[in-house]
Parts: sequence; structure tokens; C-alpha cells
Amino acid sequence: MQSLRDIIAAYDPDLPLERASTIPASWYTDPRVFDLELRTAFTRSWQLAGRVEQLSEAGRFVTCDIAGQPIVVVRGSDDIIRAFFNVCRHHAAAVVTAAEGSAKHLRCPYHGWTYSLDGELKGTPDFSGACDFDRRTNGLVPVALEQWHTWLLVNLESPRRPVAQFLESALQVQFDDLHLERLSWMQRRRYVLDCNWKVFVDNYLDGGYHVPYLHQDLHNALDYSNYIIENGERYCLQSSPHATRERALYYWIYPNFMVNWYGTTMDTNLVVPLSVNRTEVIFDFYFADVSDAARADNLASIAASEKIQNEDVAICASVQRGLSSRAYTTGRLSPRRDAGEHLFHRLLHRDLQRGL
Repeated sequence: MQSLRDIIAAYDPDLPLERASTIPASWYTDPRVFDLELRTAFTRSWQLAGRVEQLSEAGRFVTCDIAGQPIVVVRGSDDIIRAFFNVCRHHAAAVVTAAEGSAKHLRCPYHGWTYSLDGELKGTPDFSGACDFDRRTNGLVPVALEQWHTWLLVNLESPRRPVAQFLESALQVQFDDLHLERLSWMQRRRYVLDCNWKVFVDNYLDGGYHVPYLHQDLHNALDYSNYIIENGERYCLQSSPHATRERALYYWIYPNFMVNWYGTTMDTNLVVPLSVNRTEVIFDFYFADVSDAARADNLASIAASEKIQNEDVAICASVQRGLSSRAYTTGRLSPRRDAGEHLFHRLLHRDLQRGL
């Protein structure tokens, strides 16, 4: 069996796009690579944990898992939003078990240890007589949190760069110009795919290469010949004229967040690695008009998106099977279409190399 170091070294990030190939198939199938990705690309980046509107008042909370770590985000009685590892300091049970909701305090369902909304340990039933126990040092462990537009982002490690630096000034300016505050969240859909998380990201970043062959309805709406790919340091923007609006914008932000903007509608895709060959993708749909009068049109838009997603689910599973074939090791990238995928692979190689 190849060592993990040799597997990572098998990819050359310095090759220009016109000479480059994909990362090796083993990166998609070896559990050691998957574990290293969780400890690096996901643990050290800013990850989506929730939407600000979900925490509209004191006591509102949301929970999520990031890189296998349970997280709870809650608005305190002082109106400050904080994030914590959702792990009781007693015997490690999840303190908050609901996906979202409201509470006056956070009480572990296992032994009743109770924490305030700002994470302080307040109640420890039947714990008198414990020697050298300091409640002040046994509160919930905090996680770095920042707000970016309508989203709440967390970082599991002490972040080297705040969100503003991580996301680059050019991307910040572009998102400011989109005026996302005009859009309101309407609905969430979840999809589980039988593939490695990178297969979905590769599919998203292939510059529309697969659209004429796999997504006929989308192909009819886009101007494939005028599809443009622009890379930043840690993001890729794909854009195309669209039949019903001036231009469709498709943003990918390293490593696993996508924003698909159509002017009066938007959806976001959060790619969640579950195992080396299993992935969840969470879609959130936003519209300029979420009134009852617009509901039918909005649901039709979501249904069109779901058709495309179901097509992607099938092809991503096919790719994952092929990656395990003895007939495949790597594949060449298209200089015209695969600039975003090339950026993704080089960024990931950098994180994995540092992790080694």
C-alpha cells in the first residue's frame, strides 16, 4: 500500500492548466486522504453554520456538524451570537439535540448539566463533594464565529485570517454589489450522493463542460459559447448569459460552498463530506418575492433545480465507481473549461501537504 505522503506527492500542482491532469483517483477513494482533508481543508477554513435570520432573538439556536465536529450556534441574552462545540463537558453527549429552536438555557439530556446561553456551566445535579472542580473552567468550549452577509461562518481552529481576509477583497466587493439583503430564504433541500465530496465539487467547477450533455434544460437557458471562468485566490466565478436574465453567476468558495445567483433568485450549495464515498449537499433557496402570490413560481424554480440536481446525483455516483476502476488513474483537464477545477486541486494539495 502506498504511503499517504506518496499519494499526495503523486499530484504536481505546478503544472500549468494546458499540461495539467486531475488529482489521482486514490484521493477520492483512500480513507486516509479523507481524514486528512477533514483535519485540514475543513477544520482550518471558514464553514457555513447557519443563517442570521435563524437567530432572530435571544435563545434561538442552530446546530450542525463540521468536519465531524458537532457545533451549536446561539444568540445570548446579551444579543451576542456565539458558537460552541456541542459537547457536554461531563460525559460528551450533545447538549442540544434539535436542528434549531429556542431555549432559555442549554441543558444536556444525559445527566442534566446546564449551561447559560453564553456557554457558562450553571447546573451540575448530584455533583456535590467533587474535589478540585471549577465550574468556571468547564463551560462549553467556544468556536470562532463571524457574520458574512446573511450567513454565520465558524472556524474550528484559531483562524489565521478573519473572514474578510479569507474571502479576499475582490470577492467581498462582488458580493456587496449583489445586494443579497433583497432576497429572502424560502426552502431547504438535502441530497445524499454516493460519491466523494470532491466529485461533486469537480462537477460544479468543470466550466459548464457537462451541461450540454447532462442538463438539456439548463443548456437551453445558458449561452454555452459565452461561458466565462474567472479565478481568484480561493474562489472561482463561472458566469453565462441566461435566457431569462442578464447573466447567471456561479460562485465557488474554497473548499465547499457555492452561491448560484440569478438576480431575483439565488440558491446556495453546502457540500458536507460524510465518508470517503458518501456526501450530503444542502441546498438553500432564496427569492426576492416570497409572498403567497409568488409561491407557485418559486416552487417551479426549485423543481427545475431539483431536476438538475438529480441528474448530477446519478453522474457523480457513476464517476465514483469509475474512480475505483483499475482502468483509471488521472484524467487531463480542459484548458478552456477546467480552470476552476485546476484551482481547487492546487488549493487542496497545498492544505494536504501542510497537513502532512
